[in-house]
Amino acid sequence: MKLPRTTLILILLALGLGGFVYFYEIRGATQREEIKEQKQQIFSFREDDVQSLTVKTKKLTLNLERSPESSNPKWLIKSPISGPANDAIVSYLMDLLVKGNSDRTLSTPAKELGEFALDQPQATINITLKNRQSHQLILGKSNFNGRFLYAQADPAAKPDGNINVLLVSTDFANAVNRELSEWKQPVDNSQKLPPLTIPNPTPTNSK
Repeated sequence: MKLPRTTLILILLALGLGGFVYFYEIRGATQREEIKEQKQQIFSFREDDVQSLTVKTKKLTLNLERSPESSNPKWLIKSPISGPANDAIVSYLMDLLVKGNSDRTLSTPAKELGEFALDQPQATINITLKNRQSHQLILGKSNFNGRFLYAQADPAAKPDGNINVLLVSTDFANAVNRELSEWKQPVDNSQKLPPLTIPNPTPTNSK
């Protein structure tokens, strides 16, 4: 039985529309959900959970510890010098660690770490929590367009022998690649020295 031409056209349109709905709405939604799931938080701890930080760059190894007192400063430098830390600088790094997301996760053979500069990283951040749990973030080089950094969070090999490489914000590099002077609490110039008192000259007896 030969179908009328208009009926055949309608059937083809319906099949085409069904294919579009499947690939865009159903399969496409699944792919978008997978991408959405890949953008996940790097760590799950809170700022108040952190007891100490060790930031190691190619220039400096810095040990920071939360002040036992509730007053400012909240953070202290324990080495390579001892003294109060710049709370604004430490808080900037802490905010990235607590709220930072991984834009994408790549499953990569461990032997390819060198391609991401993760075998000789630009920085390593070790985090110790108050409950004595520890975490680590390793920062490698920028990706091809400079929008993200390759990184590892709590690196460990998976059952298949691969490791997870994350894409994280380049703000991490800005947060840790600092001179020691930037980590120190700035000098408060608001406390002015008392005015200098100039003694009156001793009067001389005129003849």
